[in-house]
Amino acid sequence: MASDTPPRLHVEDTGGPGPVVLFSHGLLWDARLFAPQIAILRERYRCIAWDHRGQGRSEVTAGGYDMDTLAADAASLIERLGVAPVHFVGLSMGGFVGLRLAIHRPGLLCSLTLIDTSAEAEPVANVPRYRLLNLVARLFGLRPVIGRVMPILFGRTFLADPARGAQRAEYRARLIANDRHGITRAVRGVIERAPVEALLHRIAMPSLILVGDEDVATPPARSEAMHAAIRGSTLERIAKAGHTSTLENPAAVNAALVAFLADVAQGR
Repeated sequence: MASDTPPRLHVEDTGGPGPVVLFSHGLLWDARLFAPQIAILRERYRCIAWDHRGQGRSEVTAGGYDMDTLAADAASLIERLGVAPVHFVGLSMGGFVGLRLAIHRPGLLCSLTLIDTSAEAEPVANVPRYRLLNLVARLFGLRPVIGRVMPILFGRTFLADPARGAQRAEYRARLIANDRHGITRAVRGVIERAPVEALLHRIAMPSLILVGDEDVATPPARSEAMHAAIRGSTLERIAKAGHTSTLENPAAVNAALVAFLADVAQGR
């Protein structure tokens, strides 16, 4: 659990008078995960993204990596900035955070976008493999296991595209640069998370669910289950994308987000 002292979080804020879109990144990433979306949305919206504790440029804390504490970090950030209610956009771990806010602190959000995420606990079959990868990462960093991590985070289309070799090299370098202590604590928080699917009926705000059709970490079936449980939600599959669809197929994610936010603004 977290200490009473809040962590020092790195926050990126475009400023501006528009409605606020708050971005919550996935495990092993940082705020740059949403650079393609912020580049488009910042013309109409105030876009805010932050690095979760232990990742990116935020403080590596000794504890507090469980999903409830990360959700409390997010709630504190929203309140400290005085920007509620926000349009919340979360990918993977960021979606775990968004679900908890939508369930327990709905007044902080005016809409919820869930990307490549799940309301379920980590499948039991995945846990031993992820624990082993995490042990190696804690001892030696991510470099020795990056070849095993890339196919979890990216779909086969992106990984096989010869034209995107420079992007793959850039993203590998970003992942390897993670602090080994912070990232292994974050991984434990993810694989030990409690499920929230039994509480999805509480979510009443406009909700968009996006999932890469090649996502192996949180397969489309999990998004379909959330869609069935969150009344009034919209589900879209992102073609030729895996678990990092904001980077793999940013045009499709951008189009879905722009249309959804416009619909929310018009009360549709």
